Amino acid sequence: MSNEKSPFIVEGKLADNERLKRESNNLRGTIETDLKDDLTGGFTADNFQLIRFHGMYQQDDRDIRAERAKQKLEPLHNVMLRARLPGGVITPDQWLAIDKFAADHTMYGSIRLTTRQTFQFHGVLKPKIKSMHQMLNKAGIDSIATAGDVNRNVLCTSNPVESALHVEAYSWAKKISEHLLPKTRAYAEIWLDGERVETTEKPVEPILGDNYLPRKFKTTVVIPPQNDVDVHANDLNFVAIAENGKLIGFNVLVGGGLAMTHGDKSTFPRKASDFGFIGLDDTLAVAAAVVTTQRDWGNRVNRKNAKTKYTLERVGVDNFKAEVEKRAGVTFGDTRPYEFTTRGDSFGWVEGIDGKYHLTLFIENGRILDYPGKTLKTGCAKIAKIHTGDFRLTANQNLIVAGVPAEDKEKIEALAREHGLIAPEISNQRLDSMACVALPTCPLAMAEAERYLPDAVTELEGLLAKHGLADDSIIFRVTGCPNGCGRAMLAEVGLVGKGPGKYNFHLGGDREGTRIPKMYRENISEEEIMAELDSLIGKWAKERNGNESFGDYVIRAEIVAPVVDSARDFYE
Repeated sequence: MSNEKSPFIVEGKLADNERLKRESNNLRGTIETDLKDDLTGGFTADNFQLIRFHGMYQQDDRDIRAERAKQKLEPLHNVMLRARLPGGVITPDQWLAIDKFAADHTMYGSIRLTTRQTFQFHGVLKPKIKSMHQMLNKAGIDSIATAGDVNRNVLCTSNPVESALHVEAYSWAKKISEHLLPKTRAYAEIWLDGERVETTEKPVEPILGDNYLPRKFKTTVVIPPQNDVDVHANDLNFVAIAENGKLIGFNVLVGGGLAMTHGDKSTFPRKASDFGFIGLDDTLAVAAAVVTTQRDWGNRVNRKNAKTKYTLERVGVDNFKAEVEKRAGVTFGDTRPYEFTTRGDSFGWVEGIDGKYHLTLFIENGRILDYPGKTLKTGCAKIAKIHTGDFRLTANQNLIVAGVPAEDKEKIEALAREHGLIAPEISNQRLDSMACVALPTCPLAMAEAERYLPDAVTELEGLLAKHGLADDSIIFRVTGCPNGCGRAMLAEVGLVGKGPGKYNFHLGGDREGTRIPKMYRENISEEEIMAELDSLIGKWAKERNGNESFGDYVIRAEIVAPVVDSARDFYE
């Protein structure tokens, strides 16, 4: 962190996480010692937090926690690992490697596709953690900085059609990811048996700082008109601007974020602010300048107000933007025109401009596992064994089999159908619904999300059919706590877990992902939610204007007021 005092630095007693990072020896801590401790399946003291910077969260199966306590056993500690996969691109060989590890060495046997456009392993026990990292390294993957107070996995619009533009945008996602990674060798030393390199050079972390960032930081590259990465959920977004199919630069959006804390009105979701246009040559300098400004000005006293969105609210957008221009040595140009018209994935086959074909598969909740009559995991592995292109994980938890030659289409589709990866009928509503993991593995979950979603969607499908809207859909998202992983705060209907079977019910987002929904009912049951939706969908069916979306209808009908300024009117 810079030694220069700024009027925008928050003074006060630092949060304990700041001590933890400062004393961690650049993220090493005593993790290696903890790994050798077979008296517990977990990590102790600061290491519980430090492993997050290496891409892992310590969890346990909450379904069996009480029973283990009765038996005087500690919780069944294990880790969830989130891989670093900029843009979500993975090769067939890499897929087969992670498929085998999931089957052989995880408690649940599944591969989980996430809203961060990567995959997660759930249920890895302590003796297998190091071999997991070494397997990933051998496959050309790592999990560096996918959690903790750093820039996390960089998202990129999947866009399988305009292949040339996607290649350029994807290359920038990778460059940004590499540029903003921690420079400490802690990951290689601990997990890959790398040689420890002692250095007296300071700082070890020229961009992140030796105390790293005040809070997590998320970055995207998005190709309009598809907002499939939900730009307003992220701290930093590069909106691709093209001329004649060629990338010429980016509009830069800063300060989006969805997390909040129940009962704390100083926390709220926020849309990203548009700073303006930059040329390609300025991309990495601007990325670093945004990160370092947030590093130096972000709130290190109160972690609940530490994210970039709160820094912009506190110091002002103009002041933050001017500091970024100063640090990057650039001046933002006028925002170039662009429009988002959709944010979902295009399912089935599409042909790219390069003549290759791309098959997008719907994976409900992103959970790839073999179920009775629907052997998704086996099917993906069989496709990987014959596929000559790549796979693309989407930020909506789906999977694209990309770059398929025309002669391979038939056999890949046959495998997908045989294993239930292409279902006979999937409603538009199911395609437009999403949830975070929540129970039983997430320690922050207050209510069900992934396990609740399928039945909730079935009920919602029934309500739409009842009111003559069976072919319509509502952007519907469920998250088990207010941290926002399921991006419910950019949905037309967003449910945020409040307690077992209880949710805060938000209405009024739009289909493009550019409006935050407002709380409509607080702490209500699943039955009450469906009763409210029954009434609201009935009104929508009778009163909508043409093809007016549900989110636009509830705003026009004044059922809820639009959220224009989150800091001012989200709670009004």
